[in-house]
Amino acid sequence: MLLSTFLPASSKCSENFVRLAKWCPDGSTALAQSENQTFHFLDLPPELQSISLSHISPITKTINSSFTRSFRQSSPILDFAWYPQATVQNPASFCFVASVRDTPVRLLDAGDGRLRASYKIVDHRERQVAPHSLAFNLTADKLYCGFESAIEIFDVNRPGDGTRLLTSPNKKSRDGMKGIISSLAFSPSTPTSFYAAGTLVPTISSIALYDASVDEVVMYLGLGNSERRKAGGGVTQLCFNPLKPHMLYASFRRCGSIYAWDLRGGSTDGQPLYKYHFAELDSGGRKMTNQRLRFDVDIGGRWLGIGNQNGDVSLFDLDHESVVEAETENDLGYGDSVQEIAPTFTFKAHEDAIGSVSFHPLHPLLLSVSGSRHFTVPSSKSRPSNSEFSSDSNSESEDADASDDCSVDEGFSREKSMDGVRRIPHGVRPYTLDSCIRMWGFGDSDGSDRDTCGS
Repeated sequence: MLLSTFLPASSKCSENFVRLAKWCPDGSTALAQSENQTFHFLDLPPELQSISLSHISPITKTINSSFTRSFRQSSPILDFAWYPQATVQNPASFCFVASVRDTPVRLLDAGDGRLRASYKIVDHRERQVAPHSLAFNLTADKLYCGFESAIEIFDVNRPGDGTRLLTSPNKKSRDGMKGIISSLAFSPSTPTSFYAAGTLVPTISSIALYDASVDEVVMYLGLGNSERRKAGGGVTQLCFNPLKPHMLYASFRRCGSIYAWDLRGGSTDGQPLYKYHFAELDSGGRKMTNQRLRFDVDIGGRWLGIGNQNGDVSLFDLDHESVVEAETENDLGYGDSVQEIAPTFTFKAHEDAIGSVSFHPLHPLLLSVSGSRHFTVPSSKSRPSNSEFSSDSNSESEDADASDDCSVDEGFSREKSMDGVRRIPHGVRPYTLDSCIRMWGFGDSDGSDRDTCGS
C-alpha cells in the first residue's frame, strides 16, 4: 500500500464514502464520486509520478495525500465519464460529463467545475431524465446515454437535444432490451466500431451488441438459465479488453463472478465462455451486497481486478484465455460449458465493501475505494466510534446496500411491516466499517522490470 486517505469532513453528510473512482486518461488525477453528492479530485502524488516497477519494492511508508478540490452537485450523482482525450496539459480537453438526478447531462470543466455545456433528455411527461450510464464513442464526438429502455445519442459539439434509440419497440413488446440501460462500453476495434449495452432486467438477452455506424443491434448476449439463477440481478458493468477488442466482460448485481464473451464466434449462441469467480454469495457473516462493485482491466489487457463485499481485491491473469480457448476448441466445443477461472492473486485491502478498483493508465498502480451503508452491527464487531466517513441515507436507492449484515444489534433493529418488507426505523443513521481510498503498487520481489503496465 502506497497511499491511504479519507474524504474531507462534510457538515451536511457526516457519514460519507466514495462509490466510484476513475483515473483521468493522462493519469494525472483521479475523480471520485462520493455519497454526499460531490466530486472529489485526488492528484497523483509527486513521489509516484515517475515511479517504475523497480522502485516499488523499496517503498515502505505510506504517502500522505489529500483531495485537491471538490465540486458539489445539486442531487445524487448517477454516473460520470472522463472526456477520452482529457489531460491537465490541455485545459480545453480537461473535462468530464456527469449525470445528476433530475437534471440534464453536464459537461464540467475539471479545473474549476464550471459548466461548459448541457445535454437534455426529456421523457413523454416533459420531465428531465438523468441517464444511468454514460460513454463516449471512439472519436469522442458523440456521447451515449443509457436510461429506461432507450439510449440518447448527442453530438458533443452541439449541446441541447439528442437522437433517441429505443432498445425495445414499446412497453408491451417482448423484443429487444427492457429496463434501465445500466452500462455502455465501446470496443476499441477499428475501422468498424461496436458498442455494448446492458440492462438491469435479468433476462437471457440482457446485453446487446450494436454497430456504431448505423446504431443497430448485431447480436444479443446473456447468461443461460443455470448461470442466470446464480446471478442475483441484471448487468451492472460492461468492459472490453483494450488489446483484445473481441473480448467483452460483464458483471451482474449480487453475483460473485465476472463473465466473459468471445465475440469472434466463440459466443455465437450468446452464452459466455469464461467466468472469473471473486466472491461467495454468503461469506464471512455478510450477504452479497446490492451495491455495484466496479471492476477494471489494465491498459495492457493483461489483468482484471475487482473487490468484493468483504474488502478483498482479486486479480485475474487474462493471458490464460488463449490457452483455455485452445482446450475448449479441442475438447468441448464453444458453448458447451462455462470455464470457471480462479483469481491469480488476492489480498486484503479494506474492511468494507470495495465499490471500485481502477488501474493507473501509465504506472503499475491500483486505486481502490471502500464503503457501504450498514444499519445492523455484526455480533463479532461493534459499531465504529468514529463515523466521520460513513455513508448517508440520502443516496440513490437502487445502489443502496441496506442488508449487508445478517445479525442485529441493540439500537439498530428493524421493523417488519405487514407486507414482509423490513423497514428502517425513523432516525437510525447508517454507518460504514471502512471508508477510505487506497493506492497499491505492484512489482516483482526482485525489483526486475516488465513491459506490461500493471504487471
